[in-house]
Amino acid sequence: MNNPNPVKVIAITSGKGGAGKSNLSVNLGIALAQKGCRVAILDADMGLANVDILLGIYPKFNLSHVLTGEKTLQEIIQVGPSGLKVIPGASGIQKMAELSVTEQASLIHAFSELDKDLDVLIVDTAAGISASVVNFTRACQEIIVVVCDEPTSLTDAYAFIKLLNRDYKLSNFHVITNMVKTAQQGQALFQKLTKVTDHYLDVTLRFIGAVPHDPNLGKAVQKQNPVVVAFPDTKASISIKEIAGKIDNWPVQAQTGSFINFFVERMLQYDSNKVVA
Repeated sequence: MNNPNPVKVIAITSGKGGAGKSNLSVNLGIALAQKGCRVAILDADMGLANVDILLGIYPKFNLSHVLTGEKTLQEIIQVGPSGLKVIPGASGIQKMAELSVTEQASLIHAFSELDKDLDVLIVDTAAGISASVVNFTRACQEIIVVVCDEPTSLTDAYAFIKLLNRDYKLSNFHVITNMVKTAQQGQALFQKLTKVTDHYLDVTLRFIGAVPHDPNLGKAVQKQNPVVVAFPDTKASISIKEIAGKIDNWPVQAQTGSFINFFVERMLQYDSNKVVA
């Protein structure tokens, strides 16, 4: 029986720090919520969680309290602008293999309750290509890779795409170019990446937009108020809203049962199999 409310589960990753990934995750989530989508963001950076800081939210509880049974998932969720739900991560779930069978079942059950009230789940991964990042990313339906105009950003994004393609046969990726001077520069940056991937890898990259460098982004971070809320008519906000519109139009993959259930089960399975060194 098909899930009556299929959920889009989207990983937003970058391969390195400094590409503005978490800021994009938060603002895209709010832009989607402003379009009427019911959106949650899972802060999957278990070491340096910062989604809550970007939103000026300071949760007392996180996923570790769900695992211990102290709190339900609904009780730890924080609500941000436009109804964006934030699921605070915790270092306690970084090593999924260490969870007992009961804890695994508890986590799956907690997330299965969530999909009744959700259209989109954004998974904001940590930077880098650690086991945790890879496992979160490959458990999602869609993968967005964020790159900026720095040599290390491109090389690290390529290395991450190569890893997922070579070792796990993933072949479809979306790309956002961030903090670019012009839309043309953003497109050129994407072409640089595709030139290498087309030559060496069997992957398809789809360009979904460029977000310009905008001083209002920094101001918004200082205010702990996302740019699409604090400065809705600025260039960055307009670009982010356009990208959110494209994401909103992505078809939801046909899936028997709850994809959120499937997402959590795959995370647990991948980690317990220790597929990544």
